[in-house]
Amino acid sequence: MRRPLMAGNWKMHLTLAEAEALASGVVRGLAQAQVSPEAVEVAVCPPFTALERVSRALAGSPVALGAQDLFWEDQGAYTGEISGAQLADLGCRYVIVGHSERRHVIGETNQAVRRKLEAALRHRLGPILCVGERIEERRLGRADAVVQDQVRTALAGLSRDQALQVTIAYEPVWAIGTGEHASGEEANRMAGLIRDQVRELFGTEVAEAVRILYGGSVKPANVGEFLVQPQVDGALVGGASLEAEGFVAMAVQAAGRQGG
Repeated sequence: MRRPLMAGNWKMHLTLAEAEALASGVVRGLAQAQVSPEAVEVAVCPPFTALERVSRALAGSPVALGAQDLFWEDQGAYTGEISGAQLADLGCRYVIVGHSERRHVIGETNQAVRRKLEAALRHRLGPILCVGERIEERRLGRADAVVQDQVRTALAGLSRDQALQVTIAYEPVWAIGTGEHASGEEANRMAGLIRDQVRELFGTEVAEAVRILYGGSVKPANVGEFLVQPQVDGALVGGASLEAEGFVAMAVQAAGRQGG
């Protein structure tokens, strides 16, 4: 059985002191709840400014550090960007790639996402590849095709070993930060669609090993709806990850899926 991953995306929130306090709260809460790292993996993705401070707060704990983005080049005259080498140096284990806010607010293309994913793998960072459709695309019946294209463009040409390092998060754009969310059944169907695309590219063994998360207005009150789905292996949590108690409660639910 795939070990669930609960990843918190803190987006553009928190001062250094607030980020440190939240990270410490998550570590303390998981320990108090006796959440087994074997039952669920937990990661937090602070803004770049807080990565070093949060890394220190997580030291000695099983909570993984992740970043929210990276650039596809390793160094150079790219003002405002940050490289995979720099993230690895800070102790990051994960990096979010292709979040819908990067795609649709910043204008990242599928090809740019692919280059960033390759950069993450080059520096042994675990990419959390985000895919998902806009509401207009869903209404036109194009949700499946859009997500399949995003997955195919990002992953095609990778080696089998590289593909095994990728986590995929299905995040319907219309559900992010809106309070709306896909039903558990639809999240499961889309996760299955993504797994089938991975199977087409890399075979059944890889497809059954790759973790697929759900994201989009996930909170303690609804996360259980997704965790019971056989194709969903955890969640990428936005706003609800900014409160330690609630985020820990979601991790506890995910651990329960594993019996931990």
